[in-house]
Amino acid sequence: MVENRSEGAANRRLVLRVEGWPGFAPGQFVMLSPGPCGSASRSDPLLPRPMAIYRAQSGEAERSSVRLEILYKVTGRGTALLSGSRSGDRVRLLGPLGRAFAEPDPGEDAVIVAGGTGIASVYELAARLAPRMDVSVLLGAQTRDALMGRDDFSKLGVRLQVATDDGSEGTPGLVTDLLDAAIDAKPTACIYVCGPTAMMRRAAEIAAARGRPCVVSLENTMPCGFGVCLGCATPLSEGGFALTCRDGPMFDAARVAWDRLP
Repeated sequence: MVENRSEGAANRRLVLRVEGWPGFAPGQFVMLSPGPCGSASRSDPLLPRPMAIYRAQSGEAERSSVRLEILYKVTGRGTALLSGSRSGDRVRLLGPLGRAFAEPDPGEDAVIVAGGTGIASVYELAARLAPRMDVSVLLGAQTRDALMGRDDFSKLGVRLQVATDDGSEGTPGLVTDLLDAAIDAKPTACIYVCGPTAMMRRAAEIAAARGRPCVVSLENTMPCGFGVCLGCATPLSEGGFALTCRDGPMFDAARVAWDRLP
């Protein structure tokens, strides 16, 4: 572990040095142990936590390794233990896992909508698309202190807008309130969404009403991360279920049975 620093409110940035990293595609995730590895094995909490890969950077002095960045929020026992990790600690990591974001079709632009911890899933997508097309990024949070990664996004050269519930940063209100105007400005855009379920559902409704394709990155609880435990089943509009970790986390928003999601 390189560092594990606070970034306002309950948000933290974890930086890991990972040897032999195979690379990843935007939207993939890792399963991360809840806290540092000690001299004795710990079984409480038992399960790892799914964490979006924010970005990975290599340096001239670290050709065989990468600096893997994870943005997360302290919400329970597992993330509280993880927040106590310090430079030099070791944590167990499995990944990259999951299906990545598909790129827009030729001739399409991109509108990226993210709220809360969902912001951590979309940075790399914005970073890779920005040099090649017009990208709008809409970020939402409850308060200014809860907003993740704004400075990083602002350096990408994207069209960046922010909304906060209390109006302490950007436009007062919900981030989805910004989506109609963003589609007006980019009528051929593909919409990419990650965040709380209610936010993703509303964004999917707006995109459908405007006739735009919409891809969502679901944030279900994932006990294993690779489709064995069946604990992340997502109901589908055509009937049946998909596993978020194995078949997702990316889904066409029209395939998700939003009224049956937990």
